[in-house]
Amino acid sequence: MLRDPWGPIRYVLAATVLANTACATGTGTVVTFPASWRFNALEAPVTAHRGMVVSTDELATRVGVNVLRAGGNAVDAAIAVHFSLAVVNPEAGNIGGGGFMVASLADGTTAALDFREKAPAAATHDMYLDAENQVTDQSVVGHLSSGVPGSVSGMWVAHQRYGSLKWQDLLEPALELARGFEVRARFIGSLTPSMVRSLSRFPASAAQFLPRNGQPPQIGDTLRQPDLRATLQRIQERGADGFYEGETADLIVAEMERGNGIITLQDLANYEAVWRKPVSFSYRGHTVISMPPSSSGGATMAEMANILELYDLGSLPWHGHERVHLYAEAWRRAYADRNHYLADPDFVDIPLERMTSPTYAQERAASISLNAATPSLDVGPGMEAPQDRINTTHFSVVDELGNAVAVTTTLNSSYGSKVTVNGAGFVLNNEMDDFSAKPGTPNQFGLVQGENNAIAPGKRMLSAMTPTIVLDPEGSLRMVTGTPGGGTIITTVFQTISNVLDYQMNVVEAVSAPRVHHQHLPDQIFYESGGLDAETVRSLEVLGHRVFERPGISGDVQMILIEDGLLSAWSDPRRGGRAAGH
Repeated sequence: MLRDPWGPIRYVLAATVLANTACATGTGTVVTFPASWRFNALEAPVTAHRGMVVSTDELATRVGVNVLRAGGNAVDAAIAVHFSLAVVNPEAGNIGGGGFMVASLADGTTAALDFREKAPAAATHDMYLDAENQVTDQSVVGHLSSGVPGSVSGMWVAHQRYGSLKWQDLLEPALELARGFEVRARFIGSLTPSMVRSLSRFPASAAQFLPRNGQPPQIGDTLRQPDLRATLQRIQERGADGFYEGETADLIVAEMERGNGIITLQDLANYEAVWRKPVSFSYRGHTVISMPPSSSGGATMAEMANILELYDLGSLPWHGHERVHLYAEAWRRAYADRNHYLADPDFVDIPLERMTSPTYAQERAASISLNAATPSLDVGPGMEAPQDRINTTHFSVVDELGNAVAVTTTLNSSYGSKVTVNGAGFVLNNEMDDFSAKPGTPNQFGLVQGENNAIAPGKRMLSAMTPTIVLDPEGSLRMVTGTPGGGTIITTVFQTISNVLDYQMNVVEAVSAPRVHHQHLPDQIFYESGGLDAETVRSLEVLGHRVFERPGISGDVQMILIEDGLLSAWSDPRRGGRAAGH
């Protein structure tokens, strides 16, 4: 069991409050979750010494652990998990989408792999505007909403550099799952009545996911996906060429022609995943390693962390109005910069070094008042223009040698474009909506982004995905974390880190704790139902904040903590994944 010097205090206090209430001791501060909070933070984490995998689906997690047991490294396990999630979690796991990988290896190497989708060559700046200059839904639903997928290229490139087991062996578990797996509640929960209606618009999607005369399978049914299995077999045999060339590519283009999409064989042949330099910054003496653009996650989190490090958060009541106020003020400034400056670095010069610097954070923090909220309309981007220029899933892996991998991958919305490639058995993304279809207007996540992220041929759309690894002050692995959640991803990942480093929570508490969110525009603090007490809400409103409760802040954190050589992990109870150790 994880060593916890506060354990006796933590659990005795918690038991005296409520069964689902966690108490922890940070720097002299007792942490108490609201009495109305619905998740039990007193469960024991999953622990192991030799390796750990945590993902949103138990079957995929088991696949990853089996790879570790067979002698594979963390990258091998991540590849196997990724393809397995494409089978058992098709709302987000994918081969028709894209994502990011952050790795920290036992030899001190760090790496960031960008396999984000790209706009097709025929994409244009105003392609989603109608005659009245209004944004249509074609960026969200249907064939035109899809960018060129990057996931298969990403896994192939990762294997070429860091893989140790045979590629064919890593694909085999996904092939077996595509042959048939038992449907569970986790899968059924993705097929809501509205999703059934959306998928029903596309015959191949209805045939694949609504096998009971246009209705979802039932718990206990076996879901068989022969077309997807054939596609995976081509990838198994030919690597990335089995997707971007040949039969699979022909099927994608035929699907595009069927639905007036614009991805071509040349678009597919031209796609390449790209290695980039990770964003790295310090927080509470720890080194945080995260994803650079075309992800906005690392840079935005660096700015908010640098601002908040100027304050002693651990001395403030956890989720008290003072702490939530500081969160909101830091976040609104960081998101204002995110939405204005960040984009595909291959197309736009980005002031990344300044945005992630402690000096710039001090400039941004200078306008924060402890006694009043700053209206977001008064908070614009803080740097001069450069002179030279939901649905997603995350999984975390640590192997026996101490190699760590964090992967976040996405189709964007749940089931992406809702279009399944006929004959190929996989869903295409709707990532084109992550561009600024009309700069200055909100996308489906409410993010108001600027011209830097406008549509252009071959450009990668900006993302909030934030796969992150944290090293302790001595440089040893401390934490692997990440989550889906659209615009809330960055604040959620930061909160998991702050929960541990500022308040010494264990992994169950850090993942299960209630969350808040602010993203500059709309100028609102959101909190999960039951996550703030009425007194805290009133105090925030007195400061001038607009505070709104909503059923949930999208998230599905998959987190691993390391202390004294012991791995402890937890899968977010909001969606019900699973951690397993080796």
